[in-house]
Amino acid sequence: MPTRILIVEDEPKLAAIESDYLTQSGYNTSIISNGMDVVPFVKQTPPDLILLDLMLPGKDGMEVCKEIRQFSNTPIIMITARVEEIDRLLGLELGADDYICKPFSPREVVARVKAVLRRSQPATDTSALSNTLSLDESRYKALIKNEEVSLTAVEFQLLSKLFSAPGRIYSREQLMDHIYSDHRVVSDRTIDSHIKKIRKKIAEVCPEKELIHSVYGVGYKYEVPED
Repeated sequence: MPTRILIVEDEPKLAAIESDYLTQSGYNTSIISNGMDVVPFVKQTPPDLILLDLMLPGKDGMEVCKEIRQFSNTPIIMITARVEEIDRLLGLELGADDYICKPFSPREVVARVKAVLRRSQPATDTSALSNTLSLDESRYKALIKNEEVSLTAVEFQLLSKLFSAPGRIYSREQLMDHIYSDHRVVSDRTIDSHIKKIRKKIAEVCPEKELIHSVYGVGYKYEVPED
C-alpha cells in the first residue's frame, strides 16, 4: 500500500503543488485546509506522515500538533513562515519531527518527507545503523570502529538518545529530560558541556568524522557518517 501523506495547508495552490510532487514520488496524499478538521481525520484515517502548516484557520498548527501527540506518534513536519527561533524550538518541543520554512522548494519537501519516514522506521539492531559507531546498552559501552570509548553514564545516555534517531533534532530541554528523570534544575549549558566532552572522546578515536552536529538555536542531532 502506498505511503499516505496528509497535507494540512490553507493555501490551495501551495497544497496542490505539494500534493503533485509527492504523488509523482509515489505517495498517496490527502489535503485539509482547516485546523479544526485535522484531529478527527487523523483518528479516522491515520496517515503515515503529516505536513502541518502552522497558520491555519480554525485552529493553530501548534495546537493541532499538541493534540495529535496525545494519541499518535505519526511523524509530523511543521511548515511555517515564522522564522523566529522560538517558534522553531517550540514546534520541536511540541513533538514535531522536523520543520520547513517558507518559501521552500517542493523538491525539498519531498526530500524531507523521505528522510523523516526513513528515520521513523524502528531500528531492530542499532549497531547496523553505522559501521563507525555501535552501542552496547546493557554494558553502557560505546565502540568507535571497534575501539571502546570510555563514557560516563550521562554521556552514554546522551549519545544513545541521539544515536537512536539519526537526523532527528533534540533540543537541550529534551535531552535534559532524558538524562535527568528527576527533573532537577540544571543549566541548559550542562548539555553543551556533556556534548563537548563526548565529541572530544570520539575525536580521539575517530578525528576524521563528526557524528554529533549542532543545530543553531535548537539543539543537537546525530548523523550517520559515510563509511
